[in-house]
Formats: sequence, structure tokens, C-alpha cells
Amino acid sequence: MKRILWFRRDLRIEDNPLLSLEGEVLPIFIFDPNILSSLQNDDRRVSIIYNALLNLKSSLQMRGLDLALFYGKPVDVFKWLLSRHHFDEVCASGDYDHYALERDREISHLLPFNSLDDTYIFRPDEIVKNDGTPYLVFTPFYNRAKSLFSPEHMREFIPVEQSLTDFEYDSLHTIRQSDHTSKPMQLESIGFISQKLSSRQQSSPAIQLDQFASKIAHYSQDRDYMALNGTSGLSTQLRFGTLSVRAVLRWMLIQKKRGSDTEPFFRQLIFREFYAMLLYHFPHLSEQNFRYPFRGIANEEYFNAFCTAKTGVPIVDAGIRELLETGEMHNRARMLCASFFTKNLLLPWQWGEAFFAQHLNDYDAASNILSWQWSAGTGVDPQPYFRIFNPYAQGKKFDSDGVYIRRWMPQLASVSSTTLHNETALFSLTLCDYPHPIVYQKTSAKRALDHFKSI
Repeated sequence: MKRILWFRRDLRIEDNPLLSLEGEVLPIFIFDPNILSSLQNDDRRVSIIYNALLNLKSSLQMRGLDLALFYGKPVDVFKWLLSRHHFDEVCASGDYDHYALERDREISHLLPFNSLDDTYIFRPDEIVKNDGTPYLVFTPFYNRAKSLFSPEHMREFIPVEQSLTDFEYDSLHTIRQSDHTSKPMQLESIGFISQKLSSRQQSSPAIQLDQFASKIAHYSQDRDYMALNGTSGLSTQLRFGTLSVRAVLRWMLIQKKRGSDTEPFFRQLIFREFYAMLLYHFPHLSEQNFRYPFRGIANEEYFNAFCTAKTGVPIVDAGIRELLETGEMHNRARMLCASFFTKNLLLPWQWGEAFFAQHLNDYDAASNILSWQWSAGTGVDPQPYFRIFNPYAQGKKFDSDGVYIRRWMPQLASVSSTTLHNETALFSLTLCDYPHPIVYQKTSAKRALDHFKSI
């Protein structure tokens, strides 16, 4: 059988079901302008993907294979390929957001489409209640996932012998409708500027797992403290599939046998599954509230202050500076920033979600959208609307010495930790390059409560 192997969110050779299929193959990756057109030409994530593709291409070459790179709408790419070659099917890992499902449905009209389970532990339609409807509360979903989990969900896919289709693998193929152009294999050929990546952003999945091994025993205690490197650091690897979720599960089993409590991290992986399931069943949640019609207040001044790390609330601004400078943001900072954005500033969660989508290296539509709806109190199984984080109390609890704040806000280096976590002191502070808080915590929290109560 002759197959197109379409790499997408699985940019690796290890434990990849695409490489477990015998026969003649044409491995491809498509830079999709439908996705890329909304990005700035210096978007760091495109460089992360390109770096992963070069590593994948090299790994495939070591196996006697290769990787063809395309730029164009997927349907145009496949039409062009099929006009020149015969293929029996295209194989790709399942992708489940609304655009991906429509895209794959369109491709399936051109040739048989074999969707492989790879991105998640469970398919988004796999875990449902006894009546066939999706879960709307996380804990029952989590318990059901644990009851269904089996060794099959950790199976490792072993590469088999495959022969390579004769093709031009050393160029980047640009397809516009039926027109084809061969260009040099570089990001500039598709309109992007290569960005310098940090050592962490270029490190191998094996190194990332080794680093997490020293932290997983204290994961549940350390993960919320922003100055500590207590999180897994695996989110970007899982997003682009340079590491399979099955490999993580097998690694967790080893850590568990060594005495580590892996349950807290497993729970976070299942949150990822829960959000994917929700967006699959309720695609309208990408724009619409699940509950409460309130959409926030369009205040451009507040929004610009938030996006430029000038809210005057140190812990919030530190989180935004980390995001803007690295494309990463500590999970606790994400929660604090989203709560401040939707509750204290009463801005539309859709604005905040879009801002995060523009900058997060690990951006995953389902996780980001549903997390923002959770913070706003409008989603499925959300944080109650009356629960409003106090950023000063949160900063004092999870960054008591101000290490995280000063790391990302050097203009606050000389400000005492007591002042950093005290609203009254911050209003009394005068700095030439840092503003006073743009809202009062107590007043803005009451305003949010009043709005929700009036709905």
C-alpha cells in the first residue's frame, strides 16, 4: 500500500503510529496559511516548529526516509500531489478542533483518510456518561477516565521497514491552487523570520523528562510556587508532539515504581483530555459562554495596560512580562492573570484568550479557551463567579520573597517584598517607570460580583 504520512501534532519518530505502517510512504508536513496568516512574521512558535521539523527530517533520513515540506492550503497540496502520484490513503494523527475536523473532512473527499489515535490518551468522543452525553463536571470525568485506563493506552508504537516515495525532498514546495514553486528550505521562504530559541526550547524530550524526574516527587507541593521550577515543562513538547503522551505515561509508571506520587500530574493530563472533549462536543465554546450571557466590558485602556504589563499589580505584570519575553507563563500566573482580567478589569475573556493565543508557545485551543472560561466563571464546571483571586494575597502566598516578580520586573528590584504584596503601599509608591495599580482590589471585586448577581 502506498501512503502519505501527514505529520502534524506528532513531530517525532519515537512512538509514532505513522511509522508503524508498512509499505511505500511519502512523509509530509504542510505549513498551512489558514493558520499562519494570523501570526506575526517573528512568531517564536513557527521557529520552534521549524526546528522540530529539521530534527524530524534528520531522524527520518537516518531510517532511510525523509520529509517533504509544503506551504499551501492542505486541500491544494493534496490535489497537486494526487495529480502527479497515486496514493491509496493518507494517514495522520487525529486533530479535533473545529477547523481541523473540517479540513480533514475535505481531504477525505480526495482519498481515504486514516485518522490515528496519538494526540491524547483518549479520543475526545471516548469518555461519555452512561446515557451517551458528555461529562460537564471534571471529577466524574476523571474517575471515569481512571476506570477506563488500561495498558493499551501506554502501548509503544515500534517503527517498521518502510520504503520511500521518489520525490524532491530538498526544497520547500509552495502550492497556490494548482501552481507549484520550489523555494529554498528556510522560514523566509514562507514569510517568517527565524527566531533565536532558548536552550530549553531546543532541548530534547528525553532531557525534559530527566529534568522532571528530579521534581515529580514534590510536584503537588511545588507546582504553584512561581519562583520555583516545579512544573513539568512538558506542555510545549506535548503540544507539538515532539513527545508522545504515551511516553509520558510509561515514564510516570517508572517513577511510580520508584516511589513517586504521580497522581497529581496524571490529574493534570486528564484535565487536558477533559478540555479537548468539551471543545469537541461544544465547538461554540471557542467564542460563546457556556453559562451567563455577560460578555465583559470593552475597555481598551485596561486591555492595553494588561497587555503591556502596566497594570500596577506586580504579580500580574510579572506574568505578562514572562509571556512576552519567553512565550511561557507559569500556570499559577496564568490563573491569576486570567482572574484579574475577567473579574477585576471585567474585560471579555475572549480578548484575554486571543492575547494568550498570540504569545503562548504551548498554545492549545481547547486548554486555553476552557481555562479562560473557567476563570471568567462562564464555562463548563467553572470557578464560581463569586470566587475572585486577590492578586496581592496570591503573590504573598506563592511568591512571598518577590523572586518571580523581580525576575521579570527589574524596575521593582529595589522595592521590598512587603510593598510588592501590599496594595496600599503600592499606591503610595512613586516610581518613574512603573504605574500605580489601575484598579482597587476591593472595589473592582465588588463591581464584578454586582455584575454577575444582576444577570
